[in-house]
Amino acid sequence: MRIGIIEDDSLLNQALNKYLADNGYSTVSVHCRKEALDMLVDNVDLFVIDIGLPDGNGISLYRELTAERKIPAIFLTARDEEKDMIEAFETGADDYVVKPFSMKVLLKRIEVVLKRQKEGSILTCGDIILYEEKKKVFSGKDEISLTAKEYQLLDLFMTNQGQVLTKEIILDQVWGIDGAFIEENTVSVTISRLKKKLGGEQSHIKNVFGLGYRMGE
Repeated sequence: MRIGIIEDDSLLNQALNKYLADNGYSTVSVHCRKEALDMLVDNVDLFVIDIGLPDGNGISLYRELTAERKIPAIFLTARDEEKDMIEAFETGADDYVVKPFSMKVLLKRIEVVLKRQKEGSILTCGDIILYEEKKKVFSGKDEISLTAKEYQLLDLFMTNQGQVLTKEIILDQVWGIDGAFIEENTVSVTISRLKKKLGGEQSHIKNVFGLGYRMGE
């Protein structure tokens, strides 16, 4: 597996190269948008991209690099801001990591994204299994019947396991432009219905007081 690293901080770039190489990955690394556009992306399996590059925006760059072929990406950002997260997800980001971060955590996220790609978009959390292509959800061997919004909500949670999702992010990702017109408690009510269908505590969806919701650890 080959990982394309796009990070302008020289020390972090070197550290990413060494750590990923030590863990069995081949890498190709650049430090800015200009260098990235000259990169041969045909044999890149995943990008690790800094959002704040000196000569451009990492999210816009990702759109350019993947115009002809979808390549998974994990974004690095020093700004824990909702608008950055939302834009990254809308662009097709598979995950994001806020600086400073643990190399072990980043490696685990890379493994999860690559495994997801290899398994043909099968997402798992405990006993919950979601088949994105078939739009089916199982708890163990039992199939669960979900409404369209419940399915979209679960897909969002399982795609971003371990991340806290605010109501604003959920509204934007699941309800889109309609989110501005729905009642304030719609998100909590839908999540409550979803948890019940998934088996209550076994749903792994937790309320993070004052922030939002999180699925998984």
